[in-house]
Formats: sequence, C-alpha cells, structure tokens
Amino acid sequence: MDGKLPHRALLPSLIALVSIAAGSGAALASGPASPRALDAHSVESKGASKMQSADPRLNGGYKFNEGGWTYVHLEGTPEQVGFQHGYLLAREIEDNLHVYTVTAPHEDKRPWSFFREAGKSILWPHLEPEYQEELQGIVEGLKAQGSTIDLWDIVALNGDIELSNYYLPMLNKKQGRENPPAAVAPGKCSAFVATGSATKDGKIVIAHSNWSSYAEGERWTVVFDIVPSKGQHILMDGLPGVITSQDDFGVNASGLMITETTLPMAQGFNVNGIAEFERSRKAMQYAASIDEYATIMREGNNGGYANSWLIGDRKTGEIGYLELGLHNTPLTKKKDGYFVSSNFSADPALIRDDTPGFDPANAEASMNARHIRAEQFVKEHYGKLDTALAEAYLSDHYDSYEKKQDAGKRSLCGHEDTSPVGEKVWGDPPFVPAGAVTGKVMDSEMAAKLSFIGRAGHPCGEDFLAGPFLSAHPEFEWQRPILHDMKAGPWTTFTAGERQ
Repeated sequence: MDGKLPHRALLPSLIALVSIAAGSGAALASGPASPRALDAHSVESKGASKMQSADPRLNGGYKFNEGGWTYVHLEGTPEQVGFQHGYLLAREIEDNLHVYTVTAPHEDKRPWSFFREAGKSILWPHLEPEYQEELQGIVEGLKAQGSTIDLWDIVALNGDIELSNYYLPMLNKKQGRENPPAAVAPGKCSAFVATGSATKDGKIVIAHSNWSSYAEGERWTVVFDIVPSKGQHILMDGLPGVITSQDDFGVNASGLMITETTLPMAQGFNVNGIAEFERSRKAMQYAASIDEYATIMREGNNGGYANSWLIGDRKTGEIGYLELGLHNTPLTKKKDGYFVSSNFSADPALIRDDTPGFDPANAEASMNARHIRAEQFVKEHYGKLDTALAEAYLSDHYDSYEKKQDAGKRSLCGHEDTSPVGEKVWGDPPFVPAGAVTGKVMDSEMAAKLSFIGRAGHPCGEDFLAGPFLSAHPEFEWQRPILHDMKAGPWTTFTAGERQ
C-alpha cells in the first residue's frame, strides 16, 4: 500500500453492532456514535427491525467492533453489497472522505473537485457494470442514512491513490506544472510470503504491514466479509467506502492468499485503462489460481497503483511474485522458498521502464534497508516461519543501514514520525506522522477457513498520540482536524461469517 501524508478519523462513526439477518424479524442497529464510545451491548434493536422491513437490500448485512477493527458482513447482488456498505458504514465513510478533502489542496495542490472530475471522466467510463452498480449502491446506502456524499465523491475516494500518485504526476508533467512531493508513488509497506522448506509446517505463511499516513491508517481498520452473488466469498481488510482492500490483504474461497507492496517511484498512467481498484477487487473475487490472478490484474492495466503482488495458493502450496508495472509485468512462481517485499523493484527491465527513480544500490533509503532486513529475518528463521514469527517480522525495529534497533523510517515496522531527517527519496519532511498502521498475518490453515489475524495500529504495539506530537511539531498543525490518536489493538483473529 502507499499513502500520502497523514489522514485520520474525525466525524462520528456508526460503531455499535448492527445485525440485520436475512429472513429474520430480529435485528440490531445503532445511530451515529463515537468509534470507541459504544460497544455491541449498547445498542437497541427497535429501529433496525423497522429499517429491515423498509428496505430488503439490508437483509444479511451486519457489523460489530473488535480489537480496534470494524467487522462488516455484506452479501447479495452488487447493488445489495453496495447498499449495505454505504448504510452500515455511513458515518465512517463521511469521516474517511473528510480526510481527502483536507489533504488534497494541501498535499496535491488541487481541490477535491479535481479528483471528483477525474474519477468521473477518467475512471468511471472504464468500470464494469458490476462495480458501477456496487458504487452506486454505496451512495444509495449513504443517502438512506441522510448523507449528502454523491457518486463522484465515492469514485474519487476509491481511485484516490491512482489519481493522486499516478494520473496527477502525468498530468502535471504534460501541463508543465511543478509536481508536489506528495503527488508521487513513493513505495511503502512490508510483506513476505513463504512455503515449503521455509515454513514450520511446509505450508504457506503470508504477512503484510500497511504503511500510510497515521490519519489514513487510523481509518484503514475495516474487515470486509463479502459474499457476492457472483464470484467467491472473500475476507479482506479495507477502508470505509472503498470496494477493494486497497492495501491489499485478503483471502478468497479458492484459497488464494493475497497481499502486495507498492513499486517504488513507479511512473506512467494510461487514461484508457481500467482502474486498479476494480482490477484488484475483481481478481480477489474471481481468480482461482495465481495465473488467473495475474491475468485479471494485467488486463486493461492503467499503471495506477503499481504493486509487487505476493500471492499464495493454499490448494497447491505454490507462491507467486507479480511485479505489475505499466510496461513490464513479470511473474515468478515457486513451490519452495519465499518472497520478501518492501517496495523493492527486482526486474531490471521494470526498473528501467517503470520505476526509473528507484536506485536499488541506495542502502540508506527505507525501501532498500527494509529489503535487506527482510532477507536477514527470513533467512534467520528459515524452516520455522509461522504466524507468530510473521507477527514478529512485522513488528521488527532493526535498522540495517545504521545497524541498530531503531523504531524509525527504515524498520519493517515503520515510524517515520521519529525521523529528524525524513525520507529523502520520498520527499517526506522530518517527523512526518506516517509509518506502519496495521499488521495482518495468515497461514494455509487459516486460509482454508477464510480467516486471518490483524492488529490495528503499529504492529509492534506502540501507540501514537496526536496531542503531544502536534505540540512538539506545530508544522503539522494543519492536520489537527484529521489526526487523532492511533492506539494499537491486540492481535485479533477474524473469520468469515463470524458475529460478535
């Protein structure tokens, strides 16, 4: 995953349990509430029964909070899945959207209206009807909750990464405008996938930490359990209002275990291609093999949100590494060994054509330092890798460049807010509030149950406190409306179909 500068929760959220059982008269619902103010036992059921009888599109949808995450179950046609999404997460979507309306003019030097128009004219015409219907369903669900968010807000929200980090730089270059530091694809996240002799039981283990702004990351804590009328049952993490995982950690009923990290400094965008947010959702929903996953991701590739994809197939024990640039998309597969990923371009042609700003020899840069440490960690624990070691990998604070323990910009568990120099190659200023914001791990046995373990907040368990940070670093005062505390929750297991 890749993020710009910090984004974070602000408006009231629908947090308490909402359970709307299909074919049942009993249901639970909540009104707007602070994300941590209510729990599942605080909610009355009277209102939800009325809502269920009033709109059958809600049948089957429910949500609850656990371990710092919001778990949402969605099922049905694209319209129903979208409607449940928009209705159950209305306040969270409003809150999430607010982040981007604040950061767009500050970081991208463009108003939010620019991204709305780009979503409408560049992304929407190339979306398949299935996903257009789901996005429209989100808007209808929002309207039913009294929200004024419209379709182009939702399309722009889904396409924010590819529009701001790929389309905008291309457009700025074409128009001869200076490109702001935030409007690039810097490359953040840490991950690995291993199988065969590399793991404790010979089966697949996969892990991923999402690096983003802390404001963004505080909201990147939804577990989506989706049973679509077409395609496969999927379980993934994600953002309110977004139909794909976006930091891309999930599993489907065919046993595909999926994650990625962003290709560093990737360039290029095809305005006639298919949005990455559709392709990544479609691949998770429909692919049954590593090759099928790669085919869907390559088809109509617009170059937006270019990633190194780590894919495991529980059925075969095979793992794959797909570097998806705009011009080069090499796929490597193996049934024994591992792939580590920390935003490190490996293919020479891809470095030349797709990530020309990336210097693999720069050991000081976060991407390369983390790549070195990732290799060290996996080799040290080769043959023993399991979910416990995967959690340790994501929590690791060793700086391979300075050769010491340091919770900073080069550690697998990133803490950019501790860095007095910032990350030069990303254009990040000193002490930017960004880094690792969630951790997720899974093995083949969990994948068989559509299950994974996640931690909201820093994988290492450390908390970020906004008040003291802003007092110490007033240069980020502009983020106060969207930057809140990011407290780490416990490692928590989630399984498809579960309830509170």
